Parts: sequence; C-alpha cells; structure tokens
Amino acid sequence: LGHSLNQDHVCRFVDSLTEGEQAGLVVQLESIDATELESMKDMLAARDTHGAGAGISPAAVVKLAPEDSEQISDRGRNALRSGQVGVLLVAGGQGSRLGYEGPKGCYPIGPVSGCSLFEIHARKILALSEAFGAPVPFYIMTSGVNDAATRAFFLENSYFGLDPEHVMFFQQGMYPALTAEGKLILDRPDHIFMSPDGHGGMLTALSKTGMLDDMSARGLATLFYFQVDNPLVEIADPAFIGQHLSAGADASVKVCAKRDPGEGLGVVVVRDGETCIVEYSELTEEQANARESDGELTFKFGSVAIHVFSLAFLIASFEKGLPLHLAHKKVPYLDESGACVTPSEANAYKFETFIFDTLPMANTVLNIEFEREDEFSPVKNAEGSDSPATTRRDIVRKAVRWLESCGIRVPRGEDGESLYQIEIDPCYAWNSAALKKRLPEGFEVTGDLLLKD
Repeated sequence: LGHSLNQDHVCRFVDSLTEGEQAGLVVQLESIDATELESMKDMLAARDTHGAGAGISPAAVVKLAPEDSEQISDRGRNALRSGQVGVLLVAGGQGSRLGYEGPKGCYPIGPVSGCSLFEIHARKILALSEAFGAPVPFYIMTSGVNDAATRAFFLENSYFGLDPEHVMFFQQGMYPALTAEGKLILDRPDHIFMSPDGHGGMLTALSKTGMLDDMSARGLATLFYFQVDNPLVEIADPAFIGQHLSAGADASVKVCAKRDPGEGLGVVVVRDGETCIVEYSELTEEQANARESDGELTFKFGSVAIHVFSLAFLIASFEKGLPLHLAHKKVPYLDESGACVTPSEANAYKFETFIFDTLPMANTVLNIEFEREDEFSPVKNAEGSDSPATTRRDIVRKAVRWLESCGIRVPRGEDGESLYQIEIDPCYAWNSAALKKRLPEGFEVTGDLLLKD
C-alpha cells in the first residue's frame, strides 16, 4: 500500500511491528485516497492559496431583523413549528488550550451553575422544541479524539433533557499532513500523523454517516450551523431563520464589526460577482488596515461561524466538493532511528476544507449584521480576550440586559458591572420576551442569581 501511494518510507519500521500494529498501519493507508493525496501534493508544490486576497471588495451586509418584525419572524416560527429546522454543531475540538482535558464542549462555563458548553446549547434546543411544539433535531460533529467522550458525556447527563432520538453524533474525517516534499509523516512506527479535515469536512461526514439521508427523512429544509465554543449564540432564532427564508437564500451568514484589523475573523467579500469569506491571515496588511472616508475598516465585517443553510444547497455543495486549504504547522515525526521528535518550528503542512467555501456556489447569500454583545463571546484562550473570564462576564451582561429590559433593577458597581453573578437557564426563558412572562411580580435581584426551572 505504501508503494502504491509512492510512500514506501512509511513501512520502514514494519518488520519491528506486531501483527496488530501492522494491521493498524494497513487500515490507515487504506483510508487515504490516492487521488486526493495527489491533489494535496500538487497544491503543496504550487503553494496554492487560491489567490485568497486578490480582486476582492466588501460584501453587502444587512441588519438583523428585530424580534418584533412579525412578518419575518413568523416565517422562522412557522418553520420551527412545522419541524423543518435542524441544528448542526461543530464540536470536534479538545479543551487543551484551556488547560482542560476532554472535549471542549464539556468545559464548565456557566457563571453560577458551572454548566458546560454542551449543556447550554442543548438546553437552548430543548427550549425551542418546547416553545414550538416540535423537535429540533440536533446533529453534533465530533472527531476521532473526542467522539467516545462526547457521547458518554451526553449519556451521563441524560442528554440534558433532550430526546436521544433527536440527537445524532457523527465523526469528521481526517487528512494526513505532508512534508514540503509531499511525504506522509510517521509519528509512531505504526502510525501516520493525521489531523481533522476542517469544518468543511462536515459535508463528507454527513454523507458518509447517512446523516444527509436522515435529515431528508425527517423533512428538514433548513439547517442552523454553529461552533461549540460560543455559549452566547442564539440557536435557530426565528428572526434569523425567517430572514433567511424570506430572502430565498441558499446560505446566510451572521457577521459583526471586527474589534480591530488583526482580529482573527474571516471577512465577507465579493470576488468575481460571488460572495465568499477570506481568512484574516489571507488578507494583505494593506487590505486588513484599509479604511473608508468615515474611518471604518473597509473589510469591517467578520464571520463568527453562525450560518443558516438550505438542506438542498448543502447536498448540492457536497456533490460539487470543496477546495483544500493548507497551513504550515509543527508536526511530530520519527527520525531515522524511530525516535519521536517534537519540532520547535513549523515543519509540515496540514490540509483542511472550510464550510464557508460553499458560499461561492450559492445563488443567494445573505450577510446579516448582529451586535457582538448579543451572541458572540467564544471560549478560545486560557487568559485574556476570548477566555473563560470574558465569556462568563458576557453571559452575565446579557442576562442583565434581559432583566433590565423587563424593568428589573440590577445593582451595579462603580465599574458599571453587575454586583452579582447572574445566569438564566434557556429553559426558564429563551429570550427577553419569554423572561418577562416568567418573572414573578415584585421580583428583585439581591444576590447571585440562577433562574432555572
């Protein structure tokens, strides 16, 4: 098999392996598509970045419809009520950057409850199901490193109240990394280094695992997509769903103003008449810092990985396929003696596909601006920005805004922040309007508060 892939070197330790180890290496080699591997090598030779930042201009962006825009929101409510909306969660990562061993979705983030990212997301979906009297199927993409632990976590927690019949797990695929010369890399004598194939691998994984067929069988037409590290996200909110449906869009993208030119958000642009997202790292310094006459960034709006897709469009996108992207990374490897070396500098290339590369295939893409404080506060770093501390702060701030919109006074300190930690369970209230109906007369905030059924 190594010879058929022109990768004989991966078998150089085969005589020292047990039969089981040899069999494992064979399984890995069989999983590598020869045609795909050649495409990776060709791309590597050309260092093809698809001309990412060339010939682009800012894409048109519209405002998110307000909750009280009844005609639009009703389209979303009716879709939820009729059971036509499903949810896709990308959750293949580990919590290692947070100093947490295990799936990132298991990380405890509730400022009062200590509940996990998974629980917050699941409870939002449960609240939607109860509010509209129809199940909202929940599809969770895991990876080889966290699939078993993720399934076990949901089982141990009784699926957080969700019906297991409507919670589906599926694994994303893996790609090999290559040296600059196009060679596969051993990280053990019996193992080829592999890494997840990116969030765009979701399409292939959905097809291979039968999930696309499952979606069709359930009568789904619209799919809400998000990533696990953002507990503020408004999952499948009717205004967003309704706006997508009213526009007849194949894909809709939520965007917010970037904090600064260097923030790590891909920007929504137009190239050759097609909407696409260009990664921040693929912009030139001049493009990233360009400003309009009013001082605003030219490429102002960043995607936060909150999308809505039509199911028909996702199926068509899978059939067409997505382009590969490469990244120069540090990859552990075996030296000639068989010892594992951890490099201090980037030594190899990883390959990924991105779900936003479906956008140029769409007839209609809707880019919708939302306020960052309302639904984007990811948990990415152990400290500093986008850390557990800032995310918990933002969960509290959102709860405070909801309470104050209901006429409830929240005591604040000299810094303007709430004196108390406040958290609202999604099943107690999934929006501020629902909260107003739930609060008892004479309600006051006198200490740390968890509103939960």
